[in-house]
Amino acid sequence: MRTLYHLPLDPGCRQIRILLGEKRLEVALKTEKVWERREGFLKLNPAGEVPVLIEEDGTSIVGAAVAAEYLDEAYPEPPLLGANPLDRAETRRLAQWFDVKFRHEVSANLIEEKVMKRFLGLGQPNASAIRAGHQNIHYHLDYIAWLCDRRRWLAGESFSLADIAAAAHLSAIDYLGDVPWEDHAGAKDWYARVKSRPSLRAILADHIPGITPPKHYADLDF
Repeated sequence: MRTLYHLPLDPGCRQIRILLGEKRLEVALKTEKVWERREGFLKLNPAGEVPVLIEEDGTSIVGAAVAAEYLDEAYPEPPLLGANPLDRAETRRLAQWFDVKFRHEVSANLIEEKVMKRFLGLGQPNASAIRAGHQNIHYHLDYIAWLCDRRRWLAGESFSLADIAAAAHLSAIDYLGDVPWEDHAGAKDWYARVKSRPSLRAILADHIPGITPPKHYADLDF
């Protein structure tokens, strides 16, 4: 069986888990404590980062963006990058928006400060960074609502990698209770549709020791 080395709250890992669910591909999850710099894992990825996907023949695919492109090409049903070059360009643009811009402005300031610093031994969370994450997320939730006012899904009429990337980041932050859904009805409606998809069930069932999610986290109706 294919294996995914992951961390439960890492948005890149969640992205691949959701994508595998959409493709209906079975996978064994192995939590990798990257801060331990385990020799066997470093042989798979010298950068020491997750996700790392190991195919059934032993082939390793490293990194969320690379693994996402690989899975959509190797297992084309259902297509999640778009049906034509323009659709694929828009999907990639939005996936990059969340994996780069959203990560820098929101995820890094919340997940990495509130959770990862503890495991990496990097000291106390930076309160200014956390405040910045709480402030920045409003802009991104407004953008999600703006897109969904004009399209069925973020990149167009079909569910795509753009929705998966956004949901991966937001689901991780929502586990921490840091998404102000009450102020963003449009984004909340979009996320409710995403949450109802079978590919999200395993994500919503996650439980990270020492961190309890809010009651609405796994509630499909919030």
